[in-house]
Amino acid sequence: MARRPRIGVDMHTVDGIYQGSRTHVLNLFSSLLAMTPQFDFFLLCAQPQGLRAFSPAFAGPNVTLVTMPSAHPLKRLCWQLPQLQRNLDLDLLHTQYILPLPNVSRGVVTIHDVLFETHPQYFSRLFRLRSMLLMRLSAWKATHVFTVSEYSRRILLERYPVSEAQVSVIHNGADLGRFYPGEDGLGLVQRHGLQSRGYLLSVGRLEPRKNYGSLLRAYASLGPAIPPLVIVGQRHFGFDDVFTEMERLGLKHKVQLLDNVDDDELPALYRHALLFVYPTWAEGFGVPPLEAMASGVPVVSSSSTSLPEVVGDAGLLVEPGNEHALGAAISQLLNSDDLCRELGRRGVQRAHGFQWEVAARTVAAVYQRILDAAGAPQRFVP
Repeated sequence: MARRPRIGVDMHTVDGIYQGSRTHVLNLFSSLLAMTPQFDFFLLCAQPQGLRAFSPAFAGPNVTLVTMPSAHPLKRLCWQLPQLQRNLDLDLLHTQYILPLPNVSRGVVTIHDVLFETHPQYFSRLFRLRSMLLMRLSAWKATHVFTVSEYSRRILLERYPVSEAQVSVIHNGADLGRFYPGEDGLGLVQRHGLQSRGYLLSVGRLEPRKNYGSLLRAYASLGPAIPPLVIVGQRHFGFDDVFTEMERLGLKHKVQLLDNVDDDELPALYRHALLFVYPTWAEGFGVPPLEAMASGVPVVSSSSTSLPEVVGDAGLLVEPGNEHALGAAISQLLNSDDLCRELGRRGVQRAHGFQWEVAARTVAAVYQRILDAAGAPQRFVP
């Protein structure tokens, strides 16, 4: 009997803070595993058993869960992953951002963004230097490179040693089984002391690039009658500025920060929000506004980087540095039920155009092309 292709997936981002790459890995691979039973997958992370709580696909017959203890990135890249490639006899390894050093099997890499190149002010000097070196090396060595938006693909082609044929876009999606309009989850919202359609929402970890300072100042300019603002995000770096600005503006009683929201609560918080605001300076994709649109919530988002590609005409787009325009857009929605309904309708329609299954089929086809070139016997027909 022919040997089945053995594919390893570095899922260490699942062990970290809640962010877009974590959402990407969980949803992409839960779709991919189910549609490619002819491949044997080896999923590598510190707590792999927890994957089964997210999706039954992670308990499939073609899946082996492998414990890869959390470690410093250099240890993971230079020792853990190469050792696992050898021990598991992998034909292909798929990593996020950086391939292992050395890479001892065929490798594909998803480089979600290179914002440290285009927006260096939001990253430490050490992170920039390390990323510029290792991601360029990974792109050069990879058999194929994935990225999550046309914006990110354009920057990669401009600055990295890759050809057009070597880079594929796999748009992020919204899990429409979790993010949808309606009244479900009201009790979860009420446990936080919130009323349905009675609060503004923003989602994203607390760091300078997310531009919460502008949001707080725009919010404060709208006066005391404005509904409460809820910010869902874990503290990352530079988060103290958010608390300092809240104190300065006298908003501690109006703004609620939730830094421990689990995967079950988040859809409810989107669904019952009055509107969603995402003033970020720069994104490689921007999952939160897509999830908000899927939930039927009107969106105000930045007009920078990849966000117009995601939001399109289904939301109000403003320059992230223009606090007056941000406040005006929020006010416009607060004062127009008709516009809110229209943007909610457009948002749901647009979100349906971003499907994890589409991204998974692209990845599966690339895997098969690589394996065919190496003489693998099985075939995937997209």
